[in-house]
Amino acid sequence: MKTYLCYFILAIAVFRTGVAQNEQRPPGMVVDHITKDTEIFIGSPSICILPDGSYVASHDEFGPKSSEFRSAKTRIFISKDKGKTWTQIALIDGQFWSNLFVHNGELFIMGTNKHHGNFIVRKSEDGGYTWTIPYHKTTGLLLEGEYHTAPMAMLIHNGRIWRALEYATAPTTQWGKRYSAMVISAPVESDLLNADNWQKTNCLGFDSTYLDRKFGAWLEGNAIVAPDGGIVNILRVAVPKGHEEYAAFVNISPDGRTASFNPQTGFVKFPGGSKKFVIRYDEISGRYWMLTNYVSPAFRDKDPAGVRNEQALCSSNDLKNWDIHRIVLEHPDIIHHGFQYVDWLFEEDDIIFVSRTAFDDEGGGAKNNHDANFMTFHRIEDFRKLIGQSIFE
Repeated sequence: MKTYLCYFILAIAVFRTGVAQNEQRPPGMVVDHITKDTEIFIGSPSICILPDGSYVASHDEFGPKSSEFRSAKTRIFISKDKGKTWTQIALIDGQFWSNLFVHNGELFIMGTNKHHGNFIVRKSEDGGYTWTIPYHKTTGLLLEGEYHTAPMAMLIHNGRIWRALEYATAPTTQWGKRYSAMVISAPVESDLLNADNWQKTNCLGFDSTYLDRKFGAWLEGNAIVAPDGGIVNILRVAVPKGHEEYAAFVNISPDGRTASFNPQTGFVKFPGGSKKFVIRYDEISGRYWMLTNYVSPAFRDKDPAGVRNEQALCSSNDLKNWDIHRIVLEHPDIIHHGFQYVDWLFEEDDIIFVSRTAFDDEGGGAKNNHDANFMTFHRIEDFRKLIGQSIFE
C-alpha cells in the first residue's frame, strides 16, 4: 500500500501550480479566504461551467457573526482563465446551502434562503453578476417551510430535471432527527422559476430503529440513475463513533411521486458515507465517479463524520462497490484541517472541483476542521487513466 505521504506530495505537485510553496497556503488555487477572527466561515462550495467556458463558483457564509439564520449570504466568483484566478462578482442576500448549475444554456442557483428556510431557485442572465429574486411561486419560491440541503448535483433523466433535498420540519428540531428524505423534479423545458412546474415525492422521515438503532440521520442526497435505469436517492448516513460508514439508497418511482426505502437492503457500506459526497455518471468510461472524505485506518476509531482530512477520488460500476483510486487532498491533522463538501464537474478529460478547506493561514489557521477559512479550486488531469489503480496496491 502506498504511503499517504506520497499522496500528499502528489496532491501538492498537481494542485498547487502557480502557488508559492508556503506553509500558510492550502493546496490548490484560493478562490476566497476569510480569517477565523471574523467568526464567519466558508460553507457550501459549488462550481459550474458557463457556455463560454468561464467557471462560476459560489460559497455561503455561516457562523456566529453571519446572517445564516435570518437571510444568509452567498458569494459568487468567476474565473475566465480555467481556474487560475478568481474575482468576486456578486453577493446574494437570502441564499444558503446552494448549488450552481447551467440548464438549457441558463445559469441557476438552488438552495434555501437561510438555515432551515424556504427552498428557492434563482436565475442569472448575465453570467452571475445579477440574480432574480424568489419572492413569489412564479419567481423561484419553490417550497415554503423548513428545508435542508447542500450543493448537490442536478440530474437529467426521462425528460425531467431532478434534485434531492430534505424536509426539515419534524416533532423535534434536533439535528438529524428532523430530516426527511425527498426528491423534486420538473420537465426539462419548463420554467424552473415556477413552483407549479415542480412536483415532489413523499417525505421519508427519521427512524431510530434503522441500523440496529445506530442510525443518526440521513441527509444531503444524490439523485442518480442506477444501473437498472431507475432513479435512486443516495444519502449520507450519520453513525456512531468507530462505526463503519454507510449510505442509504432510497428508490424513486419513475413518475417522481413516490420515495420508498427498505431498511434491510437499503443501507450499503460506503467510503465516506457519513459526510457529504457527490456522485456523477461518466458516459465515456461507463462508470460512476465520486469525490468523498475517505477515512484512513489510522482514524477508524473516531467519529467518522468528523474526519475530513482526506479527499478521495473513487469510481464504481454499480454504485455499491467502489474503487478508491487516489487520495487527491490530504493533511495528517484531523482537528484543524479539512477538505470537505466538494462539488465537482467533468471537463473533457479532467475533473475540476471546489472545496470548503480548513487550513493554515496568517491568522492562526482555521477554528477547526469544520469551520473552514478557504474555498479552493482544484483539477484532476486525465482522471480516466486512474481506472484500474487503487490506493491499496
